[in-house]
Amino acid sequence: MKIARLLDENTETYGIVKGDRVATKDEITYQTGVPIPQSVKDFLFDGWFEEVKEHLENLPYSESISKFKLLSPIPNPNKIICLAFNYTDHAAEQGLQAPEDPAIVIKPRTALNSTDSDIICPDFVTQLDYEVELAIIIGKNCKNISESEAKEAIFGYMVFNDVSARDIQSKDKQFTRGKSFDSFAPCGPWITTADEISDPQNLRLTTKVNGQVRQNSSTSKMFIKIPEIVSKISKVMTLEKGDIISTGTPAGVMLNKPNAVFLKDGDKVEMEIENVGILRNTIKFVKTD
Repeated sequence: MKIARLLDENTETYGIVKGDRVATKDEITYQTGVPIPQSVKDFLFDGWFEEVKEHLENLPYSESISKFKLLSPIPNPNKIICLAFNYTDHAAEQGLQAPEDPAIVIKPRTALNSTDSDIICPDFVTQLDYEVELAIIIGKNCKNISESEAKEAIFGYMVFNDVSARDIQSKDKQFTRGKSFDSFAPCGPWITTADEISDPQNLRLTTKVNGQVRQNSSTSKMFIKIPEIVSKISKVMTLEKGDIISTGTPAGVMLNKPNAVFLKDGDKVEMEIENVGILRNTIKFVKTD
């Protein structure tokens, strides 16, 4: 299933996406008789999704998805955890070895952004970069879990752009500030449930800037694989329902490249992960005082 958070004029809702159609929360309640909650997080993680799941294939999907603006699928995650240098090809292009344990950066939830929205960048940033990543949505609270248990803790997946200000990273000698600007975490376009992805370690992922391919790789090149990522992070911090773990980016970013072509005002960025979705954003630089 694909679950989207939706905006219809000024009213927020959510629904199940099927092709170019969507069954909204109200339609699901009307057709199933189940009074599902207003909150998408309550729907996904507190048993309501499981209660209606068997009925979803038979819904009429009466609305066109084009009627709605797609919002970031999870509105207020407790944590957004991003991995650094977790693809062998990306580590190699930086002259590094992929780390044995997850090298993580925490992004604030105020960085969340959606597909078909602008990535807003202050004009003092001079080296704006993209990172296509497969993001995991955690479906249950967990601590100190094994790799086999980690598979059961994953609710689904989405596309994630770990937007990064490289000049800020270089100045700070660490990553947090350069990755934490508002709008620097576009994600979506929806959550694809884990049962829809037969092998999350064999998905093609690409980035195009103004139609030009910049990244073209596969999740098979992750160094630390997904169950190990979740297990190892759970040994550091409690993972909670709705947490986002973004699993690293492959080769093709502009970081430390000679003659790097960083993102500029008006650039169109399109990211696609096979069987998960397409994320589209426009770069907008703004003046600051």
